Amino acid sequence: MSVRESDLAALSPGEMLRLDHQVCFALHATSRAFDALYRSLLRDLGLTYPQYLVMLTLWESDGPTVKELGTRLRLDSGTLSPLVKRLEAAGLVERRRSRRDERSVSVHLTAKGGELREQAVRIPPRIAEASGLDLDELRTLHGLLSRMTERLDAAVAPA
Repeated sequence: MSVRESDLAALSPGEMLRLDHQVCFALHATSRAFDALYRSLLRDLGLTYPQYLVMLTLWESDGPTVKELGTRLRLDSGTLSPLVKRLEAAGLVERRRSRRDERSVSVHLTAKGGELREQAVRIPPRIAEASGLDLDELRTLHGLLSRMTERLDAAVAPA
């Protein structure tokens, strides 16, 4: 199902341009609320939200290249490199240059980074509880957002 032009034509220009009618703003406001909640929950782990995303990716599959990590997290190297450097300085990850291609660098968990996973496992249930949504609603929302992301990506992809 998609929005039909006739559906949009029924809205006045004033209604169409109301801030509280914008899905993008609802997502922005939700993202800001998530950031604030994650900031308080991650403080004890010594992680920022972007660092947490890197760690989630590594706990799922250790050793991706920096390029693979950036693709997965939708981050450019200018944003990702400082994140990884800070995680490395904290002793949570280590970077390893490929022997076959020295331009390629992979990121690996250290023992300390692996151990942090045991503390981080408390975070998702607290986020879910704070959302006020049940598990089925969260799954539905996740599916809708994933589908929307794919379609928006396709809308701006070069032809």
